[in-house]
Amino acid sequence: MQTLNDRPTEPRQGTMMRAVTQHAYGSPDVLDVAVIDRPTIAGDEVLIEVEAAGLDRGVWHLLTGKPYLIRLMGFGLTKPKNPVAGMDVAGRVVAVGDDVTRFAVGDEVFGIGTGTYAEFAAAKEAKLVHKPDTVTYEQAAASPISGITALQALTTHGRVEAGQHVLVIGASGGVGSFAVQLAKALGASVTGVASTGKLDAVRALGADHVIDYTRQDIDDGDTRYDLIVDTGGRNALSRLRRALTPRGTLVIVGGEDGDSLTGGIGRQLRAALLSPFVTQRLTFFVSDESLDSLRELAEHLSEGTVNAAIGRRFTLDEVPQALRAMESGALTGKAVVTVTP
Repeated sequence: MQTLNDRPTEPRQGTMMRAVTQHAYGSPDVLDVAVIDRPTIAGDEVLIEVEAAGLDRGVWHLLTGKPYLIRLMGFGLTKPKNPVAGMDVAGRVVAVGDDVTRFAVGDEVFGIGTGTYAEFAAAKEAKLVHKPDTVTYEQAAASPISGITALQALTTHGRVEAGQHVLVIGASGGVGSFAVQLAKALGASVTGVASTGKLDAVRALGADHVIDYTRQDIDDGDTRYDLIVDTGGRNALSRLRRALTPRGTLVIVGGEDGDSLTGGIGRQLRAALLSPFVTQRLTFFVSDESLDSLRELAEHLSEGTVNAAIGRRFTLDEVPQALRAMESGALTGKAVVTVTP
């Protein structure tokens, strides 16, 4: 294993680190900042000195252990398998596994790791890319999971084309803020849906039009859309279909009703069952952490066509507060955890 021995700024010394730990499922109250051993890495992993980490909905699910389906997916039946929270990450490589070929000690990277709310985190080589020089650590850390999800919703599943009219529901949120920008970058005309106080933020992302869902229905008849990306909204399937063109596509991202067992995928399943019998494409998906998608996202960030819309910054000690703010809907855009002051 190669280790860092020559760089302008020395890494934090010692074999211990501060980390946000979790030894039981529950509310943010179960989180604690403790001093623990640094992670050891496998042959296909790198060790990252974390500069910043992103906050996303997946962290909440792994905190609460709900929906229960995620426990059956290998994250731990009665308690979290990984005792340190966090997935999105940006930082510097300080050690590489024996099988790693794309990275060297000192490289600036971002992507998806394990236990990233900590001073050091492990990540698989296949889930990292080099951080563009023009992108800050915070911007990079805020991008991976939400950015990949938005990109796949638009391209892999939405098959967006230049000139199409795209509706993004939840446009002020993590995935939605990326979807607005990516749809614009791909040549679409974009309408963003958000609450009254967040409309200016959606306009700032580049949306051509905005809808205040507290005052206007998306199916009011004025416009029909070629593609609707619904990022965990609560609109009935019938309403979404009325807002689509006759051959339009609906992509549902995430659950909506808080079902403890499955996370509320009833609407998604109904859409998939109905789709073969109508002219509209009605789909849903769970994003995959593909290297190709991460590379494409990195290109957009490097070119400046997409920027992480960072709303708030939190320290390691403030992670419980950050999670409560996210769950209450108080956040706009992406929140980041700044690990290095």
